[in-house]
Formats: sequence, C-alpha cells, structure tokens
Amino acid sequence: MQPPIADYALIGDTRSAALISRAGSIDWLAWPRFDAPSVFARLLDWNHGGFFSIAPSVPFRATRRYIDDTNVLETTFETDGGAAKLVDLMPVMSEEAKLSRLTPFRQILRRIECVRGEVPVEVIYAPRPAYARVMPRLEQRRDSVVSEWKARVLNLRSDAAFVIEGSTASSRFTLGAGQRRTFALAYDDHTPAVLPRLDDDAISESIAFWRTWASQLGYRGPYRDLVMRSALVLKLLTYAPSGAIVAAPTTSLPEAIGGVRNWDYRYCWLRDASFTVAALYDCGFQREGAAFVDWLLYSTRLTQPRLQMLYDVFGESKVPERELGHLEGYRGSKPVRVGNDAHGQFQLDVYGELLSAIDEASQRGERIDRDIRRLIDRIAALVIKRWREPDAGIWEKRGGVHQHVHGKVMAWLALDCAEHLGCTIRGLPEAKQAIHDEVMARGFDSRHNTFVDIYDSEEVDASLLYVARVGFIPPDDPRMLGTIDAIRTALGHDGLLYRYDTERVKDGLPPGEGAFLPCSFWLAEALALAGKRDEARRVFEDAAAHANDVGLLAEEIDVETGALLGNFPQALTHIGLMNAALALQTE
Repeated sequence: MQPPIADYALIGDTRSAALISRAGSIDWLAWPRFDAPSVFARLLDWNHGGFFSIAPSVPFRATRRYIDDTNVLETTFETDGGAAKLVDLMPVMSEEAKLSRLTPFRQILRRIECVRGEVPVEVIYAPRPAYARVMPRLEQRRDSVVSEWKARVLNLRSDAAFVIEGSTASSRFTLGAGQRRTFALAYDDHTPAVLPRLDDDAISESIAFWRTWASQLGYRGPYRDLVMRSALVLKLLTYAPSGAIVAAPTTSLPEAIGGVRNWDYRYCWLRDASFTVAALYDCGFQREGAAFVDWLLYSTRLTQPRLQMLYDVFGESKVPERELGHLEGYRGSKPVRVGNDAHGQFQLDVYGELLSAIDEASQRGERIDRDIRRLIDRIAALVIKRWREPDAGIWEKRGGVHQHVHGKVMAWLALDCAEHLGCTIRGLPEAKQAIHDEVMARGFDSRHNTFVDIYDSEEVDASLLYVARVGFIPPDDPRMLGTIDAIRTALGHDGLLYRYDTERVKDGLPPGEGAFLPCSFWLAEALALAGKRDEARRVFEDAAAHANDVGLLAEEIDVETGALLGNFPQALTHIGLMNAALALQTE
C-alpha cells in the first residue's frame, strides 16, 4: 500500500518541488516547473509512476527533520548494524552566485553517509517522464546514468556504480562509519546540458541561503517554529521568476480515499490573495509580498476587468482540465486530473481578494501608480455592474451558480478597498451600501442569529468566518458570534471544521470529503479578533497538531482516522496558520 500522505516531506528550489517519503523515495517530481509533466509519479501510481529511492536494504527505523530554518531535509535510518543520514535538497543560491557559476537547469542533490557501524544501502532510479507515459532508455556514460527523450535529458551523476536493466538503474553497496555516496540528478531541456557537481558546496550554500532568507522572519510570538515552517513552505511554493505562489505542488491527491474529488492545485488562486499578502508582509517577508502583488497585477491585466479564480505561474488564463486514465491514482482514487476547469467559473469573491491584496500592500508602503489606479477603477465598475449576479462560490462547486453570501461580502470588500485606495467612480458608495443592506436582509437568518451560505437558506459554510475579518461587521458583534457558533455546531468535528455539508449541499459531485484544515485556522483568527483569546489558542493548537513530523499541513483531515487528505502541502493551510498566529500575537 502507498504510504500515508503524512509520510511525505517537501524539497524545492522556488521553481519546482519534490515529495520524498519517510523511506527515502522521491515519489513525486514535476520538472522544470510546478505544473509541468512529472518525472516521478509513484505518488499517483504505485506500480508504474516512477521513483528514485535511497534507503538501507535491511529493515530500518526512520526519523527526519529539516535542518534548522532551512528546506534541506535530513533523514536518519537506524538499523541493527548501524545508522546512516540521508540529506536531500534542491540546490539554491543567490542571484549573484548564479552569475559566476555554470549549473544545471534543475537539480536534486542526495547524499547518504554512515554515521555508526555498517549500513547496506540500495538505490533504485526509475524515471518515468511525461506522467509515466515515457519509458526512457538509460545509458551509462562514465560516472553518469543518462536518459533522453525529445529535447530533454536527465543526468544522474554519482560516485556509486549502477547496474542498468531496461528503464531502471540500481546500485547496492555497504557503507562503514564515515563513508558516503552522493547522487546528483540534473535536468536540462536545452543544449549543452550541464553536469551536476558532487562536492559539498551546494549543500553548504543552500543551507546558508535558506537561513539568510529565514532570518527576515519578524514574528516574535509563542508559535515561532510553526510560523517559520509555514513561511518556508510558502517560499518553496513560490515560482521565483514571476512571484506566483501555487496552492500546492501536487495534483489529484484525494479529498476522500477512493473518491473523485481529485484536483490539480499546481496553480495560483486569487481566492488566497489577500490572506497571502497579509501573512508575508506581517511576518517580515516584504520582498515576497511585493513580488506576489506584482504577479497579481500582471496576470489579471491579461483578462481585466474580468478576473479568473486561478492562473498558472506565468499568469496564463487557460489551464484546461483533462484526465490521465492510465494512472491508477493515489490508493486507487480516480480520476487523476491535470489542469483545472474551475478557472472558467464566475466567482464574485475574487474581485474583493484582488483589491484587498492591493490595499494590504498599499498600507505597507507599496506605490499605487496610474495603471494600478485604472485597474482599481475598472474592477470597481465591474463589481457595481455584476454584484447582483449569482456565482459559483469560493469552494468551486460544480453544481451551478447561486447567490452566495460570501461572494456578496467580498464584493462589498472590493468597493470598500476601492474607496480606501482613492477610487471615486460614480455610484460606488451607493452600491456598497446596497450590498450591505441586501446581505443583512437576505443573507442573515435572524431566527438562528447567523449568516447563511446562500440567500434565504438555513445552511452555513465556513467561508462566513470572513465576514468580520474583512470589516463587514465588527468581530465581536453578536451576529458574528452567533455565526461562529452556528458554524461550529453544523460543521464542527472534534475541533475541526468542514467547509460545508456535502450531504446536504448539492455541489455537482458525490458527497464525502475531509475536514478542511484552513477553516480551523480561520476559526482561531475569528475567535482571537472577537476577544476570545484562550479559546482561539486551543483551536489554533489543536489544528496545528495535525501537522506531520516535519511540520507540513495538508488541505484536509479524515476526522475518523486523523489521516491527511488532499493536495500536500497546502499553501492556504499554512497561510491560515500564519495569520491566526499573528492575530494571537498581540495581547
């Protein structure tokens, strides 16, 4: 059986990322960027997807950690005869260093060293490019195993000897105390290909890079380690050339084992924009916050004033969804999807997210130029024109459009932020008031003292926790407190929250998913803002306890087993953690 999702750790270079199991196997890697076809996809097809494993060839116990304040992974294997440490990373360096050194286009570096006794080791290298549609021919060339397809080349260089059998290479050796072997896997899609180096420089330079970056952290509260790991995850999920932050580095990890709610999250969602900007700036990462805002402005200019809910890392608006029928899926969860058809949905909330992100950046000193002001005016005009229309809602439901209260609140936020930013377009104050009045008349259930998910309904969903966060009503307003209570009653399970009730709410898909972990952090933040700080801490700490052993959080949790579900690690969950920790920081 495939390992639990919690068994995986993440390494990356702010362009691409790999998932590595506790047993030392790279089971997911898409190169050269997050949304590219995979090189290893055993995560989505255990028998055919391809992998690259380094581990003892005898029974072992594994523990692991990230080297302090870095994204360099260290796994310790304990056997009856000895112990070995495996270090995994994608080498990173400063832009200045790149100017003076020739390096592969993409690279993974792996080093295993015996630290006690003797450890027999087995290495298996089974690349299966193009989502496992290509069975590459491997060739031994001096100290490298090389495979080529189309105009691409993989070069595995090592000081260990390999035996090649078809499309798989393996190596077996025994290490004594102090002995080590290094494996450097490089990818190039242009010529000439650059061979990776096997020396210590890449490891030490990468550790220094991450520690220098991490030293910017401005959070000084009691959850420093949690916030630091979340910030490092966000940095790994950043596509540095553009500033985009993908929702997750994976596709099609299921929201319920064996279910069909399997989506490609290797894109950037506007839904997360204002949360992301606030978290980055307020934790001290101004450069990343500004770069993300720049990406938001660039990508949305391509479709403005109409906005999509998601774009790719370069701002491309077309990410058509298709199914990969030849892959079995994680633990048989089909279909495996690439692309995401939700990009074509009309979601009213994204207009509030974008203008709120611009407003957050402006409050922190970023300059608002003439082009941005023109964009603000055009978006405000569109919201005034379209706010009464039904939309698909924040949760990307595929069951049609409705009058979602969260969308209306975010439309109100769009106009509120436009006012803050100096927009004087005709009709703005009147439209803003009209939205507020209509939400209070049709989106608030006075009998049960709660906001509802859709006009005139009696259901709630967790996105209503936004209502006070964006200033629609005060956080300690009795109506907000009633909404929090209603959400916890209807959607809560042992401190966790579902997004909505998939049994009762028709969303175009079979019912069944895990509790949505970001919502627990939204709840903690809402409680903190309402002055219920002790309760907020309990909710926060209970949610954070669901991180795996190296501090990574998934999208969802199986409430019965505690298993992590959904694409992993999930940016929105870590963003929610950072914002909730910030809300709890100030007494």
